[in-house]
Amino acid sequence: MLDDQDDIHPLFHGAPKSTEFKKLRKRIVKYAREAIDQYGMIERDARWLVCLSGGKDSYTLLAVLYELQWRGLLPVDILACNLDQGQPNFPATVLPAFLEQMGVPHRIEYQDTYSIVVDKVPAGRTYCALCSRLRRGNLYRIAREEGCSAVILGHHRDDILETFMMNLFHGGRLATMPPKLLNEDGDLFVYRPLAHVAEADCARFAQAMNYPIIPCDLCGSQDGLQRQQVKQILDGWEANAPGRRQVMFRALMNARPSHLLDPKIFDFDALTRTTSAPDE
Repeated sequence: MLDDQDDIHPLFHGAPKSTEFKKLRKRIVKYAREAIDQYGMIERDARWLVCLSGGKDSYTLLAVLYELQWRGLLPVDILACNLDQGQPNFPATVLPAFLEQMGVPHRIEYQDTYSIVVDKVPAGRTYCALCSRLRRGNLYRIAREEGCSAVILGHHRDDILETFMMNLFHGGRLATMPPKLLNEDGDLFVYRPLAHVAEADCARFAQAMNYPIIPCDLCGSQDGLQRQQVKQILDGWEANAPGRRQVMFRALMNARPSHLLDPKIFDFDALTRTTSAPDE
């Protein structure tokens, strides 16, 4: 992307000129493009509903998609969307004002799912699971109403690793957030273009761009959540062995069914021995 004031998208106005930031930006764009290509996310002339929470990850996602579009590498129509779920003290004017200023086509939807979650979730339990399901249902509805073929989420590499560990420790299964998913009704894709991008890079990027971050503590998120515990474990491993997260992430792309224990994905009964000894 050209950084001429006349050529650059408003999302990148005021970008730092430092070599460090340019390397960061280039790395994030490269990894996003890799994920988009590797998992076959592009349908030509498609329309994407890009979901914005106002956090560092969603701002990074929006900026990177616009850079790829600007370069001619993302031939899709982008519609940004924020779902205001009625959390107490949510700064409802921040995202609309930002998107208007940036010239980004958008839709702001208000649905008070927060009251439903508070009513249904027992005291002391976390809101995240039910809140997420209600949010996803509304986003699917909006995508259909807007003629979109895909819902785009800002989950990054660390989200994927943490979900894998949570499923391993608490769910008893080897599973995580896939970069590309078809919804249950089969009419919408769910894409995660930041699947290869580190959370720390998203944080550095959004902070350097001075985007108006909305913190994810509006619903009274409790300390000690399972995800926070897993994050602390990964932080400890990373501190003791830098690069551990990336090694674990590569493992998710290098599964060997014959070396696991699930007969549904590998036919152990079909294994046979050779009848003759190998030549010396």
